Amino acid sequence: MATSMNGSKITNWADSKTGAFNRQPSAFRNFISTEPGAEFPPEKGRYHLYVSYACPWAHRTLIVRKLKGLEDFIDFTSVHWHMGEKGWRFPTPDESLPGANVRPDPIHPDFTHLRNIYLSQDPSYDGRFLVPTLYDTKTSRIVSNESSEILRMLYTAFDGLLPAHHASVDLYPQALRSEIDATNEWTYHEINNGVYKSGFATSASAYEEAVTTLFRALDRAEAHLALNHRERRGPYYFGARLTEADVRLYTTVVRFDAVYVQHFKCNLRDIRSGYPHLHRWVRKLYWDEDAFRDTTQFEHIKKHYTQSHPQVNPRGITPLGPVPSLMGKDEEVPAVRAALEAAGK
Repeated sequence: MATSMNGSKITNWADSKTGAFNRQPSAFRNFISTEPGAEFPPEKGRYHLYVSYACPWAHRTLIVRKLKGLEDFIDFTSVHWHMGEKGWRFPTPDESLPGANVRPDPIHPDFTHLRNIYLSQDPSYDGRFLVPTLYDTKTSRIVSNESSEILRMLYTAFDGLLPAHHASVDLYPQALRSEIDATNEWTYHEINNGVYKSGFATSASAYEEAVTTLFRALDRAEAHLALNHRERRGPYYFGARLTEADVRLYTTVVRFDAVYVQHFKCNLRDIRSGYPHLHRWVRKLYWDEDAFRDTTQFEHIKKHYTQSHPQVNPRGITPLGPVPSLMGKDEEVPAVRAALEAAGK
């Protein structure tokens, strides 16, 4: 999520004629690499990750950082949940917010906003001020602000420095790469970005096209997980093995009931009562995997969306529900519980 130097907020990225939301590309696309002479080689403590707990794109980098055991190798700072006219800001020293490392910028004490880092690279920069931002403290340069590419770096770039049990964590296994890539393609366009296409559409036709496409894609994911369950393949998206597909889908699904149903008008169904297999899957990840639960901060998520998008929610009122934001592993809404009891399950 981002704003840009020309003042174009994410809520303004709809086509003026069609009303359809168009996400803009990332500007920094460098890589941490083990190649000889690489501009950005892997080094312990050299790189810093700027994130927002609210942002699903940044969230997935935090998940992978923890899954790969990179906590002592790459430090991070979370911005405040509010994104105002100047974009993401750092909390002030007197503010206390939930989550680790929600703090002023520890590298640039005088910087108040993420934009300051971008403008320090180029005072005339007019692109987006994005999280996640991967920053090289040694050269004072931004390495990347493309989340999908940051993920791929974290998978392997530091393996030569990690203990074996972390180096062996493979979220993009060779045998599944074609299936993961194919799944990522439609998941990104129709679910991850689909909620934004629905919520930021400025015409009824654009909204209806986006939201119906979104729910067809959720139906597709639900059918895939239902088949896994029937054939006892395992609890993850590709069965017994946790992969990138789980990480990329999780950060949207875990936010769905809490914000996307009401804030982005994605209300044909919710996850907890309309998608039993997605509901089981997302709760398994949250409650059983520390990397998912510890990086999910619902206060940041709910307050960011509802108080940072005045075109969507002019009064900035944050709904109290749903309660809870994510249900326990063995909890069900009353209608689902009744249906399961009637079916003898």
